[in-house]
Amino acid sequence: MHIELVIAKLITVGLGLLITYQAYKGYRTYGSEPMLYVAIGFLFISIGSVIEGVLFDVIGLSIFIAGTIQTAIVAVGMLVILYSLYGRIPQQAKGEEDP
Repeated sequence: MHIELVIAKLITVGLGLLITYQAYKGYRTYGSEPMLYVAIGFLFISIGSVIEGVLFDVIGLSIFIAGTIQTAIVAVGMLVILYSLYGRIPQQAKGEEDP
């Protein structure tokens, strides 16, 4: 196992979980539903950033299968974040125009 890679992955997961926490905190504080989806999306992306190595080194899956699973998890996270940006518009904002 390469210690530099493990350190980089831990930093990446730490940053992703910090973003997840802040987004969830924003959801709880302001009731902003899109922030909940941002939190969920970053949670998936954070898990996806390390799952390939775990599946390959610990579980023993082939690098192809582990990479496919990792890519699918990250893609789901990105789709959830995309939904937070383009999802349904709150009722009070439909008729409002930008100043």
